[in-house]
Amino acid sequence: MRPITVATLVSVGALGLPACGGEEEPGAAARTNTRATAPSEAMSGTGCRPVEAPAPKGAQDLEAPSLALRGDDYTAVMETNCGTIEIRLANEDAPETVASFVSLARMDFFDGLTFHRIAQDPSGGDFVIQGGDPDGTGQGGPGYSVVEAPPQDVAYDRYTVAMAKTEIEDPGTSGSQFFIVTGDSAQLPPDYALLGQVVDGGDTVGAIADVETDPTTEMPLAPVVIQDVTITEGDEGQ
Repeated sequence: MRPITVATLVSVGALGLPACGGEEEPGAAARTNTRATAPSEAMSGTGCRPVEAPAPKGAQDLEAPSLALRGDDYTAVMETNCGTIEIRLANEDAPETVASFVSLARMDFFDGLTFHRIAQDPSGGDFVIQGGDPDGTGQGGPGYSVVEAPPQDVAYDRYTVAMAKTEIEDPGTSGSQFFIVTGDSAQLPPDYALLGQVVDGGDTVGAIADVETDPTTEMPLAPVVIQDVTITEGDEGQ
């Protein structure tokens, strides 16, 4: 599978949203920081806890879910070693994309995966953080795809959560890789399926964005691990 990437204004070639192989990534500007000598140094000052790197889950061959969600109020609570992120899911605008994500979360698909890409824009500012790849390389996915083009007026502003895809896939194609916009605006075309909006945990998003990376691959030099994703409905998410 090609890398899943969220392209900025420049083509990223083989680097897609999943850095190195599966779904397309937003913007692949190289970071200018230097390599740390230890995970604790890579996370110094971020508030993230150093943890062991999880073993990749490898290739997946799941069937597309047939889940139909009830109502519009769904929240994904994502626990990481950098803190908690709460994402209000955009079921009203993207019911098929959200249903796929919810189905994967309920089968613990995301547990033990990583944020494998932390990207800056060409000026060196924050751009996106990307995760959800069972390979941990940017090459993997669940074994199926969903196609649901986002609204033409979608704005990928800070804390917007959307799905990664390869450059050759149709707008709105998604698997399991997602990205969270960390800059003021990613200035992306309306090609990436909408998943939701971070409503709590902006400090955690910022902490992940500050983890030191390899300047060539944009991969963090210390593991940023998704430990658990819980889906809440209605008042549960309040």
